[in-house]
Amino acid sequence: MKWTGPDGFEADDNAERIDAGVVQGFLSTSYWATGVPREVVERAIAGSLNLGVYDASGAMVGYARMVTDRATFAWLADVFVLESHRGHGLGRFVVSTLLEHPDLKGLRQILLATADAHELYRSYGFAETPPGRMMAIRRDPTELYARP
Repeated sequence: MKWTGPDGFEADDNAERIDAGVVQGFLSTSYWATGVPREVVERAIAGSLNLGVYDASGAMVGYARMVTDRATFAWLADVFVLESHRGHGLGRFVVSTLLEHPDLKGLRQILLATADAHELYRSYGFAETPPGRMMAIRRDPTELYARP
């Protein structure tokens, strides 16, 4: 499925169109997936509902994915717009388009984690979870993806 965005940009949920190199290149330097190898990114893409954002030439400039059962639950992850393409409203475009995706209608819960975009996500209706409700097993990406 395709959507038209601002300034001639386009969003597309076709996983075959996702440029895993662009995704890995961004994520490997992010605070949440430092050093993530390409093969892990490829598995994540294969197991998710993906949304790529493309410029007029077809180059991928933004991305987000939902890890979901498409019935009750989803986790919004790996949202980014390449620095060279920021300032066009593409961050809001990718998030709002993915949240409105037909495959995600009627979900009971959508979660995400962020260290720096709380206000952005509040504008979509996200709120902090009550203390003591969420639990996690956390592993440091630098330990998971360390090269020998």
